[in-house]
Amino acid sequence: MTPLDTTFPPAPTGPEVHWFLPSRGDGRDVGPATTDRGHNAAALRRRPTLEYLAAVAQAAEQAGFTAVLTPTGSGCEDAWVLCASLIAVTTRLEFLVAFRPGFVLPTLAAQQAATFIRLAGGRLRLNIVTGGDPVEQRAYGDFLGHDERYARTGEFLEVLRRTFAGERFDFAGRHVQVEGGGLTSPVPAPPIYLGGASPAAEDVTARLVDRYLLWGEPPAMAAPRIERVREKAADHGRTLRFGMRLHVISRDTPEKAWAEADRMLAGMPASAIQATQERFARMDSVGQARMTSLHGGTAGDGARSLEVAPNLWAGIGLVREGAATALVGSHEQVAERLAEYAALGLDEFILSGYPHLEEAWRVGEEVLPLLGAPGRTLAAASAS
Repeated sequence: MTPLDTTFPPAPTGPEVHWFLPSRGDGRDVGPATTDRGHNAAALRRRPTLEYLAAVAQAAEQAGFTAVLTPTGSGCEDAWVLCASLIAVTTRLEFLVAFRPGFVLPTLAAQQAATFIRLAGGRLRLNIVTGGDPVEQRAYGDFLGHDERYARTGEFLEVLRRTFAGERFDFAGRHVQVEGGGLTSPVPAPPIYLGGASPAAEDVTARLVDRYLLWGEPPAMAAPRIERVREKAADHGRTLRFGMRLHVISRDTPEKAWAEADRMLAGMPASAIQATQERFARMDSVGQARMTSLHGGTAGDGARSLEVAPNLWAGIGLVREGAATALVGSHEQVAERLAEYAALGLDEFILSGYPHLEEAWRVGEEVLPLLGAPGRTLAAASAS
């Protein structure tokens, strides 16, 4: 029997573009992506069945995306189980599996990842989510405060990396202790992603993470963060890749795109907006606070009133946690804005649109060619 190839390709030299698996449910409207507390029912008309999520994954693969991000949270399907079930219905697509350190031991997480790598031929990336909602964290049984969670994440990642290497080791930390750890059959460590806007998140990233994720902030907010984390990593003798999570409303004309944003805004019930903003107010996530500051918790006067940078709309965050902004405009405008972000030093983009099945095809057919067609690079798109 020929052994499976578990080697990872070298880190790409240019920007990669990924898609998103809506494992809480999907629809034409906007709603929470991970929580089971409060929702916009219209956003969940399509249940997250295996058949539907397989169709989204296959569309993303065929449309040209490199990987799909699968979220983690109390309201969505488990990312490990879901992505493992999609291995057999895809061939090239990679899976960016989100999970929370502290909810599973790093030694077991490494074993799970190694199994996935062998079964999928290496198509795995890991997204570490430290958590930002104390109520949800406690519901899971986690009572650590913000900075302590990141301290635990740091220990988790140290042990995870050493476990992948396969050599036996001991580790004695405040949150993690291991005696004689290490995989019996080592595998190459998959790329490790982490997002977080606090100093604690940046410090862990600089030491132990491969790819740092930002939510879709305006360029003026994102640029200093990229530079600061880059400098922190350099202090440890490391270099990082940077990525951004964005929604996309891309249409043939700007007018059609903004009309769709207006339709989405009109479909956000006032009760859902209020419940979502009350939840945000209790959270200790610095990144979530930065997203909330863009819209202030109010719907404004039409979608354009929440345009916080050219073609960057903050309305998504009125009813959705986490990534809360969308690029809105013609296909050419969306490509131009992505090019401008790439010029800031962003190497990867994780995009999504409502509904995720149809929009995977639309963005793949209309936007991706503007970013990577022969003779038309991201830089060329920026200059057009």
